[in-house]
Amino acid sequence: MKPQVFVMLLICGLISISSFPQSFYSDEPLAHTYSIVARDTITGDMGVAVQSNWFSVGSIVSWGEAGVGVVVTQSFVNVSFGPRGLELLKSGLTAQQVIDSLIAADEGRDVRQLAIVDAKGNAAAYTGKNCIPEAGHIAGNNFSVQANLMLNNTVWKAMAAAFQRTKGPLAERMIAALEAAQNEGGDIRGQQSAAILVVNGTSTGKIWEDRIIDLRVEDHPNAVEEIKRVLKVYRAYEHMNNGDLAVEHGDMELAMKEYSAAENMFPENAEMKYWHAVTLINIGKFDESLPLFHQVFKANENWRILTPRLISAGLLNVNAKQLETILSQGE
Repeated sequence: MKPQVFVMLLICGLISISSFPQSFYSDEPLAHTYSIVARDTITGDMGVAVQSNWFSVGSIVSWGEAGVGVVVTQSFVNVSFGPRGLELLKSGLTAQQVIDSLIAADEGRDVRQLAIVDAKGNAAAYTGKNCIPEAGHIAGNNFSVQANLMLNNTVWKAMAAAFQRTKGPLAERMIAALEAAQNEGGDIRGQQSAAILVVNGTSTGKIWEDRIIDLRVEDHPNAVEEIKRVLKVYRAYEHMNNGDLAVEHGDMELAMKEYSAAENMFPENAEMKYWHAVTLINIGKFDESLPLFHQVFKANENWRILTPRLISAGLLNVNAKQLETILSQGE
């Protein structure tokens, strides 16, 4: 064999060998990360929380459906595991049976990480033998924590402990697990994105009601801290929404209670302060509303422009003189 031919064959062979291990996941996204899937034993709600040094981790890793279960697919992500996993759960398989089925049919199983909690609280997880260390998982009662490409092998143990000892709503307990992961060193590369998803334990048939929480931080250097802050904002706006509903039903006392609760959580938020002021007027506490209007109008003149428009919509009950007094605030 001529030397030139041998060299060419050797090069082709090396290219072929080096590319072969990548063939089953070369077109699939990366999401080296830590995450938790869990079920609230009191409400039945199910959720996912995740963080990664990768952009928009929640768009590919987190999957959930009310009355069915929650799924995370990570490491070298097989995105199809999300919708396929939920379909298999709906067919009657348990979390473990779904994982067994998906992994058995996947040529890239050795680099996958997958975890599922079903609507009955069954939890199961899988970590492929070639996931980048440190990698591992703990599947417990109504939860599973999993991680890969971590700085330390203590991450998932710390997550499990934090979730189990934390009290309160499911979302806050899952955030505590993310914080514990980060405190153990987290993703060896750092932080970039985070997400949290919570769905009802039973389906109402109304998607807009069944998906309780769906929040994402797509690109932030302190993604865990930021998703925690965003969840707090969400909780404050829960009070705002409850206040709006109370107004809709004519219960101004309840509306004031809800708006006040929201404002107490974010005292500098002009929107919350404004609707608190409007509600005070509508329950006959005109003088108490004026300092709030003053603060809001000083922050943004557009609130002053908006105020007269509320009258025709039936949302502000004032006479001409009272309106004039309100609009003079903050001048």
